[in-house]
Formats: sequence, structure tokens, C-alpha cells
Amino acid sequence: MTSTLHWTLRTATAADVDAVAELRAVVLRPDLERLGRYDERRVRQRLRDGFAPRHTRVIEVGGAFAGCVALRPAEDAHWLEHFYVAPHLQGSGIGSAVLRRVLGRCDEEGVPVRLIVLRGSPARRLYERHGFGLGSQDGVRNAVDVVMERRPAPPGRTS
Repeated sequence: MTSTLHWTLRTATAADVDAVAELRAVVLRPDLERLGRYDERRVRQRLRDGFAPRHTRVIEVGGAFAGCVALRPAEDAHWLEHFYVAPHLQGSGIGSAVLRRVLGRCDEEGVPVRLIVLRGSPARRLYERHGFGLGSQDGVRNAVDVVMERRPAPPGRTS
């Protein structure tokens, strides 16, 4: 689905942390409750503890906060993190459009992308449609996280 809504990305600032933490809590709540892991304080604090504005882009629709995505460089890949779209905009195509833009940049750089998704999350289907498959589970210390990886698309092909 292609988004017909006009959206933009801007670099996050430290002032965005509360909006991003709140959106994270709302978006992850159903999956975390299903897995018996929802903690109202912890879900927000984990975001605050790892929030890096320089790697985070805020998604805006009509000038209003609509979500975020972070792409954190690592030694051998980029990690896609904190990718959340406001519930009322999910299914509108914005998530796919943002993901195509982010992955296109990684393809240009020839860099693989990794992410962690909660086991059983519907978001996994979105990632699979964009070329992610199961990645190495090395370093995953719990039974609720699934690591996914996407190799860069060959030149001339997009996700």
C-alpha cells in the first residue's frame, strides 16, 4: 500500500523523548501484555535510557508527531530501532514508505540492517515484506525477542 498522506522526517531532539516514550508504550502494550512482559514504567524507561536523538528521525504528518524510527550504526550493520507509528496511522502505508526510505539509504551504503521484534508481533510481517529474514540469535538473552536481518539490495533494486 502506498501512503497518500503527506509525511516528513526530521531529526529528533532531546525534547522528543517523552513523546517517543509514550508512543512506544502505546504501540508495544498489546504484544508485551500477550507475552506477560508489560510494565508501564519500564516500557518508557527503556526508551529513555537508550534514546539517541542523532540517530532518530521523527515522522510528522501535517506537522504533527506521528511516529519515529532510529537507525543506529554498528560495526558490521545498522540497527533499526524504535520504529513506531501512531496507532491511528497504522495501515495507512506510512510505515512502509518510511521503511523504504530508510532501507534505500542502507542499500546505497551497502550495509545490512538488523532489528529486534517481539515474538508473535504483527510488525514481523511488515519486515518480511521488506526483505528481512531471521538473523542470528547470538546475544539475545530472552525468549521474547526475535532478531531479523536484511542484506542490502543489489544496485538497481529497491526493497
